[in-house]
Amino acid sequence: MKYYFSCLLLIFGVFALAQEEKNPFTLDLNLFYGNIAEHNSDISHLIKGHPTGFILSYNQKTFGKKAWESRFNYPDYGASVIYQDLKNETLGNNFGVYAHYNFYFFNRNLMFRIGQGLAYNTNPYDKVDNYRNNAFGTAILSSTYLMLNYKKENLFKGFGLQTGLTLIHYSNANVKAPNSSINSIAFNLGVNYIFDSENTTEFIEHVDQAFTEKVKYNFALRTGVNESDIINTGQYAFYVVSAYADKRLNHKSAIQAGTDVFFSNFLKTHIRYKSVAFPEDNVSGDEDYKRVGVFVGHELFISKTSLITQLGYYVYYPFDFEGRVYNRIGLKRYFGNKMYGALTLKSHGAKAEAVEFGIGIRL
Repeated sequence: MKYYFSCLLLIFGVFALAQEEKNPFTLDLNLFYGNIAEHNSDISHLIKGHPTGFILSYNQKTFGKKAWESRFNYPDYGASVIYQDLKNETLGNNFGVYAHYNFYFFNRNLMFRIGQGLAYNTNPYDKVDNYRNNAFGTAILSSTYLMLNYKKENLFKGFGLQTGLTLIHYSNANVKAPNSSINSIAFNLGVNYIFDSENTTEFIEHVDQAFTEKVKYNFALRTGVNESDIINTGQYAFYVVSAYADKRLNHKSAIQAGTDVFFSNFLKTHIRYKSVAFPEDNVSGDEDYKRVGVFVGHELFISKTSLITQLGYYVYYPFDFEGRVYNRIGLKRYFGNKMYGALTLKSHGAKAEAVEFGIGIRL
């Protein structure tokens, strides 16, 4: 629930920021038609048709009043609503709400959007009434979508057109089993409208001075709730203690290296289950549930928010669970110069293990 609450705060924060801006804004409506990707053979029975739906978005323009806006070629930020018919009664329909950024390339004709938020599924797994839905173990899901569009604005009296491809991902990140998740790849076609289009605003260009920092040291504590892939084995709190160093290279980027210690309590039950249910796997039941990993990473700074990506390897790995390589992606929000909060997804390849809610300090 901490993850869901944090996503809602992010979305509401977008609207609060918009109220402070006097810049023009746009609305766009996209209809889409696509396919569910069979990323896992476990969901093959759920793919029955071609999903359809719409994406309605509010986009607040930027023009360089702040240095980061110029640094990233004057992106938009905003909020989106998605409705998707998954074309299968077992899967139901999804309704999502997101915060997003639009980034522009090639003379602002190519737009790349990344959105993160929450979705509601109308027909999640139920062991009696809907046991075939192994994609969604909960009604509330985390969701990410990516959009790559050719976009033209203000072609006629404020109206413009856009078209391209959209990827929509739904998962509960193993908060509760089952969680095979769904990825949809769709073609979208839409119309956009810019308000106050007659009043044009000039872009303000900022020239960044050379910038670097000495090595900084970070300490973070992450927590949340998750469950193993075995349905009804129970949800348990987990804790991750992280220590790492980072080196700021410029205004945009920093590189990282450090270590994680994982206290994953769901593994205690999972280990006991494997020792009893699968004796051929030679699991005694006494294996340690803790893991220790080392990682390298990158941090991309966008205003006070940053995007982190990390790749790790377990050096202490007493029980085999999903492989020794892990990855983490997510957002950090700085409060002042030292403190930050973080919302991250830890996974093994495309297989999510947990959503992590964290706090940390950078010294």
